[in-house]
Amino acid sequence: MTIISLKFMLFVIIMMLLYFLVPKKIRWCILLIGSYIYYFIASAKLTIFLVVTTFTIYWSGILMNKVDEKKQISCNGKDKEARKVLKREAEKKKKIIIFITIAINVGILLFLKYGNFISKNINEILNLLNINTKIPFKKVILPLGISYYTLQALSYIVDVYRGKYKAEKNWGKIALFLSFFPQMLEGPIGRYEDLAEQLYKPHDFNYKRVKYAIQIILWGLFKKMVIADRAALYVNEVFNKYNEYSGIVIVMAIILYTIQIYAEFSGCIDIVRGVAQIFGVTLAENFKRPFFSKSIQEFWRRWHITLGEWLKDYIFYPISFSKLTINLTTNVKKIFKGYIGKIIPAMFALFFVWFTNGIWHGASWKYIFYGLYYYIMTIIGMILTPLFKQVIIKLNINTKTFGYKMWQMIRTTTIVLIGMLIFRAKRLKVALQMLLSIFTFENMGKLFNGELFKIGFETSDFIVIIVGVIIMFIVGLLQEKGYSIREKISKQNIVFRWTLYYGIIFSIIIFGIYGKGYSASSFIYGQF
Repeated sequence: MTIISLKFMLFVIIMMLLYFLVPKKIRWCILLIGSYIYYFIASAKLTIFLVVTTFTIYWSGILMNKVDEKKQISCNGKDKEARKVLKREAEKKKKIIIFITIAINVGILLFLKYGNFISKNINEILNLLNINTKIPFKKVILPLGISYYTLQALSYIVDVYRGKYKAEKNWGKIALFLSFFPQMLEGPIGRYEDLAEQLYKPHDFNYKRVKYAIQIILWGLFKKMVIADRAALYVNEVFNKYNEYSGIVIVMAIILYTIQIYAEFSGCIDIVRGVAQIFGVTLAENFKRPFFSKSIQEFWRRWHITLGEWLKDYIFYPISFSKLTINLTTNVKKIFKGYIGKIIPAMFALFFVWFTNGIWHGASWKYIFYGLYYYIMTIIGMILTPLFKQVIIKLNINTKTFGYKMWQMIRTTTIVLIGMLIFRAKRLKVALQMLLSIFTFENMGKLFNGELFKIGFETSDFIVIIVGVIIMFIVGLLQEKGYSIREKISKQNIVFRWTLYYGIIFSIIIFGIYGKGYSASSFIYGQF
């Protein structure tokens, strides 16, 4: 039951009717029951892993609450030294609880998602050492959204440990927080403090809210079915038969894949945010016009925002403020003076951020290198920043001009395109082969005779993609300038509004990729 299927739409309608018809007190229960029904349909017996995560997260939170309560009672009437001892003991107990909880949940993720990858690499090492032993492991089917709900669960329990908020005492409410059905396929990765009140609070039917929700759902369907799935026809043809293509064809395939993954991922997020909005829940925004970025750092602040923020809060900051990094900073500054000495500790922490980013996307060296590619690009940018500033000053370059900003966006997009090649290619070796084949400058004639636009689809399909991209660009540009498009539309007369709505609906019906013999492209980020 994919989120672009009629079955899913029917499921949402039934959920909406039930939610607004039952008494307010139990509306959150309808969301919980519906979410588990949806999850069971998608993952069947693998639902047990979601239950285990929910169970461990819930009870570890409760246990840490009890440790804190016991500490507060014990500290009453005690002197300063005694209170310090009691606090240390309580902290030690909480560390044991959170260590076990993280170990269980990360262990489940490692076993299911990375078990085959780990055993395969260990077997290769044993083979190199002439050790005639093999670790058997069969590839398993992943539970839906395990990479997303695991991070969401870890953020909750770490925040409880840090004292950001008290643990939730209602098991069902934690279960809903981790299983809310719109965000199970591709996120976004939610935070408890942002979602809790919205999920548990009963919402009344609001015409304006539902209208806005349907608008964003239609926009997401347009991006997915009209643009992304059409681009996939070209992309799949070239990447599956990469030995048959080179030069400008490879360049076009990389560009179209970048369009595909953006239109698909952001389209999916639009759909699920719209569905959640029907029930009065505002999910986090996961994209903010990433291709207007002027640097790689800015790109990742605009692309898959919730993953980037999670990595920052739970990987970068803990490592940056760890005793190891503090000692490293002290020693490094003795050797390297000035700017380099200041950035080396950040470089150390960023390595773990980008390594985690890469391995989170998939269990292969390709994804690890994908993360490290952005790490290298980020580090190069950090190191060369002072040099760039000197060049700008000496050449008297005006950095506020349109031309300079355009250069920054082109430079950033080029780096991203290479990253997308690594991400999409079957293996690292294939990515390198395809990258090198670009510089053969073969097939340039295809650009002029029209054959370039007939690989995997017809020229008319390419025109539809171009028109779709132009529409996305205009919408993005208006949003970048601060225009609320939905607010603007809502202020127009009813004829204009419904003409626009029907225009989008019919464009999806007419230009969407679907029909007999066609299976909608599975969501790329849904496999993670």
